[in-house]
Amino acid sequence: MIQRVQTLWMILAALAVFLTIKFSFYSYPLAVSDVYQTIAATDNFLLLILTSALGTGIVINIFLFKHRSIQFRILVIALFWEFLILYIYYREMSKFPTGNLNIGSVLHLLVIIFIIFAAKGVYNDSKLIKESNRLR
Repeated sequence: MIQRVQTLWMILAALAVFLTIKFSFYSYPLAVSDVYQTIAATDNFLLLILTSALGTGIVINIFLFKHRSIQFRILVIALFWEFLILYIYYREMSKFPTGNLNIGSVLHLLVIIFIIFAAKGVYNDSKLIKESNRLR
């Protein structure tokens, strides 16, 4: 299980997902002072549930190493799930005309990259198994 490189990519993706709960995605200044308000997963209940479910799904997916086709499908669903989370962040962000992206936005980009690398590893693994079965 741990010997497969896609397992490491999934661990990194799950770690990045759970870190996005901790860090804010966007900050914007309040109208009166220099105080900044943030948009984070903990501020929106839907984002918190979706982010927690994504991280938990990726962790569970690590243990499905004997079922590569299911593992690949779950990774594709996780990728679409991450894009849904980013869309919700964008919708929340568009309410405020000025502001700055924070480290949480970079973590979401890393989640997408890690999921793509993990899916590529699972696909290559299943392709290798199919080729070795043909040789028998």
